[in-house]
Amino acid sequence: MKKIGIGYENYKEFIDQDMYYVDKTLLIRDVIEKGGKVTLFTRPRRFGKTLALSMLRTFFECEYDYNGNIVDNRRYFGGKKIMEAGDDILSRMGKYPVVKLSLKSAKQPDFYGSFIQLRDSVISEFGRHDYLSNSDKLTDEERKNFNQLLNGRSEWTEKSLHFDSKEEEREELRKEQSKYAAALQILSGYLKKHHGTNVVILLDEYDVPLENAYHKGFYEEMVGFVRSLFESALKTNDALEQAVVTGCLRISKESIFTGLNNLKINSIQDDDFAEDFGFTQTETEEMLNVYGLAEKFEEAKDWYDGYLFGETEIYNPWSITSYVDGVVNGGHRFPKPYWSNTSSNSVIRDFVYNNDESVREELDALISGGTIEKKIHDDITYDDIHESEDNLWNFLFFTGYMRKISERQVDDDIYVTMCIPNREIRSIYSNHIRKWFDDIVKKTDITPLHEAILNRDTDRIANYVSDLLDQCISTFDSAEGFYHGFFLSILYGIPRYSVKSNRESGIGRPDIILYPNRPGIPAYIFECKSCKEFSGMKTGLQEAFNQIRDRKYVDGLHNEGYDEVIAYGICFCKKSCIAGLYSG
Repeated sequence: MKKIGIGYENYKEFIDQDMYYVDKTLLIRDVIEKGGKVTLFTRPRRFGKTLALSMLRTFFECEYDYNGNIVDNRRYFGGKKIMEAGDDILSRMGKYPVVKLSLKSAKQPDFYGSFIQLRDSVISEFGRHDYLSNSDKLTDEERKNFNQLLNGRSEWTEKSLHFDSKEEEREELRKEQSKYAAALQILSGYLKKHHGTNVVILLDEYDVPLENAYHKGFYEEMVGFVRSLFESALKTNDALEQAVVTGCLRISKESIFTGLNNLKINSIQDDDFAEDFGFTQTETEEMLNVYGLAEKFEEAKDWYDGYLFGETEIYNPWSITSYVDGVVNGGHRFPKPYWSNTSSNSVIRDFVYNNDESVREELDALISGGTIEKKIHDDITYDDIHESEDNLWNFLFFTGYMRKISERQVDDDIYVTMCIPNREIRSIYSNHIRKWFDDIVKKTDITPLHEAILNRDTDRIANYVSDLLDQCISTFDSAEGFYHGFFLSILYGIPRYSVKSNRESGIGRPDIILYPNRPGIPAYIFECKSCKEFSGMKTGLQEAFNQIRDRKYVDGLHNEGYDEVIAYGICFCKKSCIAGLYSG
């Protein structure tokens, strides 16, 4: 079986190392035939955008080896779908100089660090085309300018050693920004002169600097630099043949793409290019079949399907690939939320932690399998994500944390009915909600509950627990495990007692036992039940008593040497609790 390329983003490596590759080469044809002068693709993280740009570069680039010979990249597309696209498309293979830049290095704590990283990425791209230093197609002045931009890193380091003040440093930094904001346009012009043909520009993760800057507090500075960089490279660039830009969020044209009339935006709402990112159902089935996992298709679908690009059903490619690798190479028996460590999860965390009752009700409906309807905006910016709940829902929708069910138009507005796409994403929401509720519990004075337990005041126990549950998401009502974990967590810290869960006693395992740390005080047993309807709570309480009796929990603790044993039955329903003392 072919190696599974976890973490690989270089197209050539997939081919050179004969790794499993889901053929997305028709993106080349689609960009040529359906793309704009500049095409912006917005897709969720880990949906193959970086690999796609690497593939585009391999196809389009007029590439040279270290000896100055032209590299024939045709072998990288042997047997691929693009080879059937026709002569007009194939005639463009290896025809253009390519400028490829990733902006993901800009995740730094301040603007200075972020700009320097972006500048160094630009310099590295100059270095990739360092043959221009000796190009006889450029004038002496152009070669000198190219070399100044190429050597900007060392020049800045030397200059920074001699700043007399912060003001001087800031002034020089402003000059540096101005110089490198135009660098891609300059590089494009020199490449066109050398090669005699226009340039293809590929910009990856364009919104990473903006998201990072928003969270770190220098958003306006970063917007200003990125806007200047894009305007010079994409708007006023006479050497531009075509450009492809990728990111996660549809940033408003007013904030970044000011006056860029040649821009075509393609998002998850659009039908064209729908199959070019992510795995289709057929591609997912084929991969599972290749690795002998055909019987796991329904499990994979339940966990990692559920995205709708245009009207096309799409699976999360990162999660499917990780799932197959986990089963085949890691011996994993169960699916995992592989996507849970992506950066956008911080927005879910903030959303949950700062929610009000209306948001809790919507999260409640979603996690239980329901839907919500929201107006979709095309002009969101990171700067206004937190200005309204609607903006947050839009962010979650466009970044893959919600799925479209249907849509309708009211006047000029589009309203989308949406749900959580799959079990993987539901687990991300649930985990954040559980953590949020655990934090609430940790900040709450639990002493009154502990006193009620030791005083055997069942009404006070029930009221206290019900008041605490009232702050939670009621979706967890159906999960007895949640109630068990929640109740266990609020028993910790009772003086002179140790808390144990599911320890053997009698002929079974009580849910929770409070073991005394000194003689002469009673041990406590708690058996927890849950039910769907309030009318069933008394029956649930009786079931708890019956289990205590039938499995001889009290006798088991007596046999361990505990003279006095108090047993509680607890029953939960929605955000309510009742408690009762077992009387034997």
